[in-house]
Amino acid sequence: MTTATELSVTANTGPAAEPGLPTIAVRELWKIFGPAERKLADPPAEESSADFRTRTGSTIAVRDVTFDVQPGEIFVVMGLSGSGKSTLIRCLTRLIEPTFGEILLDGDDIRKADQAKLREFRRRRFSMVFQHFGLLPHRPVLENIAFGLEIRGEPKDERLSTARRMLSLVGLEGHASNYPDQLSGGQQQRVGLARALAVDPEVMLFDEPFSALDPLIRRDMQNEVLRLHNEVGKTMIFITHDLAEALKLGDHILIMRDGRVVQSGRPEELVGAPADGYVEDFVREVPKSRVLTLRWIARPPTPEDDLTGPTFPSTAVIRTVVHAAVASDKPIRVVDDGALVGVVDRVQILNAIAGVEGEDTTP
Repeated sequence: MTTATELSVTANTGPAAEPGLPTIAVRELWKIFGPAERKLADPPAEESSADFRTRTGSTIAVRDVTFDVQPGEIFVVMGLSGSGKSTLIRCLTRLIEPTFGEILLDGDDIRKADQAKLREFRRRRFSMVFQHFGLLPHRPVLENIAFGLEIRGEPKDERLSTARRMLSLVGLEGHASNYPDQLSGGQQQRVGLARALAVDPEVMLFDEPFSALDPLIRRDMQNEVLRLHNEVGKTMIFITHDLAEALKLGDHILIMRDGRVVQSGRPEELVGAPADGYVEDFVREVPKSRVLTLRWIARPPTPEDDLTGPTFPSTAVIRTVVHAAVASDKPIRVVDDGALVGVVDRVQILNAIAGVEGEDTTP
């Protein structure tokens, strides 16, 4: 899901990241709303949010959040209304000023940026796609797509040329001269995607962009994000309240509650080993065979195993190997880069399909 192919969009315009350096690094981030924010020298780490609100009349919206976003991944932040997820994403670009903590973009400290550098971050290295499309109603589609480039001062011919390429990339050829009110909701959101891509950002931020769309259109737009991600390879941070959407899109998922991180990990880690009852309630109805991978249920081979059975990568989702498991009485060989890392037998496959938790299902 994170492999970039030959692009219609060029590489990002930010400085080259050091090998192994996360694209975004967030450390001990806090956001407090209210009069107490200006008076605090340090985070109120030992005080509950409820007690803090009662004592100060202020609200802790984001509490001690730490995470890394790796280059080229879709990083999903999920939580219910009031969990702090939208405040968090706005803190990343300082649309909301954090109270405490550190935010690094390829090692650049965003919190220390002056206004000129912050504008540069927002115009060239970040782009945002919102739930409400924010299209300019008096401008045709092509000019809406080119608007960010216009703000950057790029020549008209160049920005319109880029906008035409983006129009083709999101499948809206033939709509260049239409106005936003002549488009469906899904088409308007495609224009929003094209506008975000046109500035060739290093990181794309999505704040619940599809929550107002009908279910079928929403599914189509999720597929569109995955297609575009495969084509352009951008690092994406996606905010949602919907677990199914998070599991479909996310390479990595962070779940928030009351401003805190409840659990963070790969989709299979959340489904296979929920951190607490809150996460367990979220994932209870998820068909495990559609999320868990072979690496999750693989066991070490034993001398009794016949290692001539079917071979699958460790990242294969369980349900995709059911036919091979049924067709062979030999265990499936699980490999990483050609090296054997474990085996999976039919009993393990059937248990995973049935949602049975075995003692040896944790990698």
